[in-house]
Amino acid sequence: MESPAPGARCPVQEQRARWERKRSCTARELLETERRYQEQLGLVATYFVAILRAKGTLRPPERQALFGPWELIYGASQQLLPYLEGGRWGQGLEGFCNHLELYTQFAANVERSRTILQEQLKKNKHFRRFVRLQEGRPEFAGLQLQDLLPLPLQRLQQYENFAVALAENTSPNSPDHKQLTRAAQLISETAQRVHTIAQKQKNEQHLQRVQALLSGRQAKGLISGRWFLRQGWLLVVPPRGEPRPRMFFLFSDALLMAKPRPPLHLLQSGTFACRALYPMAECQLHRVFGHSGGPCGGLLSLSFPHEKLLLMSTDQEELSHWYHSLTLAISSQKN
Repeated sequence: MESPAPGARCPVQEQRARWERKRSCTARELLETERRYQEQLGLVATYFVAILRAKGTLRPPERQALFGPWELIYGASQQLLPYLEGGRWGQGLEGFCNHLELYTQFAANVERSRTILQEQLKKNKHFRRFVRLQEGRPEFAGLQLQDLLPLPLQRLQQYENFAVALAENTSPNSPDHKQLTRAAQLISETAQRVHTIAQKQKNEQHLQRVQALLSGRQAKGLISGRWFLRQGWLLVVPPRGEPRPRMFFLFSDALLMAKPRPPLHLLQSGTFACRALYPMAECQLHRVFGHSGGPCGGLLSLSFPHEKLLLMSTDQEELSHWYHSLTLAISSQKN
């Protein structure tokens, strides 16, 4: 049996060395980015939140809606940084998890904050002048307030990546392994909740936009509470006659077919009249032709208990997107 060469390291030692290198690199990057993050949080807290509170340029409800729990998030970073600087990553991140609800609150307020900022910049000349003055300070290095407001949510994703990497590259025998593993789990769960909030907000924006495109009494409340998937023009192929272009709006549970209002309509030009709403739970979907990906487009067959739709597109790629989206909607109703 051959003895290992002098100075050779066993695979276990090499693996531990790799873990330690990755752990040290991750910890160093976490510390450096936390310093920069805290600096930027402080810029907004000092030059915007505190001064606006003192000057009264914005009413308290507007200021709260614009910044949310910004100062509390800044305080959480101030508490975390000394632990990172002292190499007590597990203890620091475990304590930081007590403040994760602030990030959930911040995410829930994002759309309101964006709306308030746009409204105040448009109609409040004193606020507009104040923002321009503060953004011109050398400390901001050309950054605008609208660039800084999304920082906490961007940082939360970074926290998740750092915490997971630290936990994965820490030996189970290390005294802070349990702390890091628990922190990684809690931060990941919060990041997922924030992602869900963002998806719901984006969907609500889609629904409001689609609702504005639909006119007539029949369209009121038609799409409320639904989950938007896609929209676009498709050709409806009738049993006889020429194909007719229609606008389709696909939701997770229904397909809405709409007809454009006449361009010369005095009140509703540019909108669509709802012609039918098809439940996806009752839909059977087939690709009649258009499987090859050629340039000739394709045809989809949608069968419902009392009606059959033939939908055509001359764009093969667009038709494929519709086929996959329809398949997703149908499968979601059968699960």
